Amino acid sequence: MTVQAPYGTWPSPIDAGTVAAHDGRPEFLGSVGEELWWTEPRPEEGGRRALLRLAADGRHPPVSVLPAPWNVRNRVIEYGGLPWAGAPRSEGGPLIVFTHFADQRLYALEPDAPDARPRPLTPLSEVTDGGLRWCDPVVLPERGEAWCVLEEFTGEGPTDVRRVLAAVPLDGSAAEDRGRVRELTGDGDRFLTGPRLSPDGRRLAWLAWDHPAMPWDGTRAMTARIRDDGTLETPRAVAGGREESVAQAEFSTDGSLLIASDSSGWWNLQRVDVEAAETAEATEPGRGPVVPRVPLCPREEEFAGAAWKIGQRWFAPLPGGLVAALHGRGAQRLGVLDPETGELVDAAGPWTEWAPFLAVIDSRVTGVAASPRTSHEIVELDTRTGHTVVLASHHKDHVDPAYYPEPQIRTFTGPDGRDIHAHIYPPHHPDHTAPAGELPPYVVWVHGGPTSRAPLVLDLEIAYFTSRGIGVAEVNYGGSTGYGREYRNRLRQQWGVVDVEDCAAVARTLAREGTADPARLAIRGGSAGGWTSAASLTSPLAEGLYACGTVTYPILDLTGWATGETHDFESQYLESLVGPLSEVPGRYRERSPLHQAQRVAVPFLLLQGLDDVICPPVQCERFLEQVKGRGVSHAYLAFEGEGHGFRRADTIVRAVEAELSLYSHTFGLRREDVPPLELRS
Repeated sequence: MTVQAPYGTWPSPIDAGTVAAHDGRPEFLGSVGEELWWTEPRPEEGGRRALLRLAADGRHPPVSVLPAPWNVRNRVIEYGGLPWAGAPRSEGGPLIVFTHFADQRLYALEPDAPDARPRPLTPLSEVTDGGLRWCDPVVLPERGEAWCVLEEFTGEGPTDVRRVLAAVPLDGSAAEDRGRVRELTGDGDRFLTGPRLSPDGRRLAWLAWDHPAMPWDGTRAMTARIRDDGTLETPRAVAGGREESVAQAEFSTDGSLLIASDSSGWWNLQRVDVEAAETAEATEPGRGPVVPRVPLCPREEEFAGAAWKIGQRWFAPLPGGLVAALHGRGAQRLGVLDPETGELVDAAGPWTEWAPFLAVIDSRVTGVAASPRTSHEIVELDTRTGHTVVLASHHKDHVDPAYYPEPQIRTFTGPDGRDIHAHIYPPHHPDHTAPAGELPPYVVWVHGGPTSRAPLVLDLEIAYFTSRGIGVAEVNYGGSTGYGREYRNRLRQQWGVVDVEDCAAVARTLAREGTADPARLAIRGGSAGGWTSAASLTSPLAEGLYACGTVTYPILDLTGWATGETHDFESQYLESLVGPLSEVPGRYRERSPLHQAQRVAVPFLLLQGLDDVICPPVQCERFLEQVKGRGVSHAYLAFEGEGHGFRRADTIVRAVEAELSLYSHTFGLRREDVPPLELRS
């Protein structure tokens, strides 16, 4: 029987506890011999990342190798990177190295040993808050070392830091002696990815870039020959440059170097002649050497993405020469590429989005995949048969899937006729409808980054709202990844303009066409999405459009953020997003919500982690001082023990319920399933 009730008042079995329990996804999938290993979130255990192991025979479910409080995660570039690696051994089982979040040390683990306890490989840092950090390791038992990225803080400031490739002894001798760590490269490059070895072990490849570039702006693929004593010959840039982003470099099984480069305007796969590149000279400053490259599958699609974490893998060479590759416009699906013919065959199955974590065992490719009806699963493709199977993290319907939203992929028209990509999630309930003529409230969701995108996958937080009768519009505004470099570059010097305009254009179109109630529109986002949400409440470009907003761990003061209030990785990001501070200081002030706080006229919710070093709470505190006494209803919830991105179950529950409470208050909805939000003026 269908029940008629106003939008936003519908009952739902998807509560905030369900949302919190299933927040996050498996990450950093890899193979160790015939086994699969990966990390997985544990919101109910304080938000730690567990390390899981799936035996080669597949007869038993995966096991968590380390008990709480072991947390397999690191803080390199603050967003972290590949936190573990392993190598099979002829006796004694595999050898695993991993980073522990609490002290940022690198540890070794022999999981099959009688007393399988982690032992430290690197020293405790003399600098508080993790002055020595490690990521993206490769375990080399034959050399008795693990090679990885070392991030070392040299002072108290967030940009007092150096990064090099380093070799850590596996015998533990560096646990008390920093001098036992061999540095493989100099610290002339500000940022590095971890090493990738050629099949014969004689050559190394990695990526490097420097301020003010971000990795999606300009990177260089570096190679170096490895001497017999384990030192490197002079590294050479073999591809990339200031206006070319190489997102991944990997040796194929025949020893050739494969890269994902956007030199064509799209991240496509290319083969580089390493021998020729290492002896060629660059023709212009800031550009890589001009050497022949072979495009493997030229398409106006992305075969890679933005490297927010070090060690992501969008493609993986297979024995015999085939290449497993993620590709697509917007969403990325898994395909198998024949680099000799350019033929690309997609994997069968319902999965529409694959995360950049591919692992290869013989002819089998395993990845992390999801769809609008399924959560992220560990999926294996047998390239010989084309058969796909879910190996682990099987999707389970914890509520009736009839409550899941039914998304629409749409392209909207923005200012100057530009395309704006978005996912629209209308209110959806199996047995509730709204009274005839009523239009639903809608919330515009703004993804972080901003150089990122919103994937089209099952998200129980979206379902939490849509099943209650509140629509969601996820906007992949100009600057988002997935649509080529030109689309990404729309945001250059236009942050706070293009993103605000694009979100507003989607909201206005939904209202104009009768999809959304124009009087009940809201906006929300976290990090860079928090910036756009706050900017939308303070910018004349969206004046009078939104009835309220939820702003989570945001950037609110551009000048402060550009002068020491964030971490090293993004400390010069605003050079491209806004412009050089020395040249356009007025632009930094004019666009900052902090300096336009007098324009806020609607209720808002501000959510912040007190341990956040990327978007620190001081920015929220200054913003609140500016709105105090102006008669604007607002709430501020700050969470101890949370950094940039909420991970703990109790935090997620409180944040989700507070957001719904804000909408209930603003839109006049009657709800008794969430505690009222205490608003102050």
